[in-house]
Parts: sequence; structure tokens; C-alpha cells
Amino acid sequence: MASIFDDVDPTVFRTYAFWASVLVLKVLAMALLTARQRFAKKAFANPEDTKGLPGSKVNLADPDVERVRRAHLNDLENILPYLAIGFLYMLTNPPVFLACNLFRVVAIARIVHTLVYAVFVIPQPARGLSWAAGYFITGYMAVHTMLKFL
Repeated sequence: MASIFDDVDPTVFRTYAFWASVLVLKVLAMALLTARQRFAKKAFANPEDTKGLPGSKVNLADPDVERVRRAHLNDLENILPYLAIGFLYMLTNPPVFLACNLFRVVAIARIVHTLVYAVFVIPQPARGLSWAAGYFITGYMAVHTMLKFL
């Protein structure tokens, strides 16, 4: 019996699996980066989190903590749809060179986005360009997949 995975090129699958794993680890790392900022600024979201750390307080508006939280939220808004559509895009039997490079560019763009937004704050357009690269590639893959299975 034929499977929908029979047409998936092994190189495309391996490339997607690798870069998808990198992005999952990146999202997980954002939680640690947020925690690091909270401890450094002693700015926590819940009263129970301030216990045992002198000088800490509930602060939902610390600009440095909120910058990292916004970067994390941006990851969730962009990486999760990418992971879903990237998987479905593989099922369209795309050209190997194109698919592998699209996967790479999205992952690298998301890493750059975090670096210029939350780690080494660099003025626009760096953040916008890195966001746009991943966003438009994800959109392209969604449209391509939709048309393939229409």
C-alpha cells in the first residue's frame, strides 16, 4: 500500500527534521532567557516567585523582561505555524534544493530575529527583515501546499 510519505525526498526530510529541532530548542531557550532576565532584574510576575530573593518584587512592566517576552511570543506566533506548514510542504514533493534552503533560511532568520530583538538590540530594519524572511517563506509554503492539494 502506498503512503503519502513515499514521495518525500530523504534529504528534504532530514533537513526539515534538523532545522525544526533547532527551532524547537530555540523556543525552549527563550523561556530560559526570560527567566534569566527576571532574575537579573528581580522582576517577577507572581508574588510567590519573589520569596527568597531579597529586593525582588512583582513587576509586570520591566522593559528588559518584556522585550524578551515579546521575542518569545513572536517565536510562538511564527515558529509554530512554520513547523506545521513545513511538514505539509514536504508532502508536495518540492525541489530538494529549494525546500532545503527554505528550511535553512527560516531557521536562521528566526535566530537572527531573537539576537537583534532580545540579545543584542539592533535598530530596525534588522528585526523587521529577519521577521519578514521567515514570515513570507512560511506564507509561500502554505500557498504552495494549499494549491498542490486543491
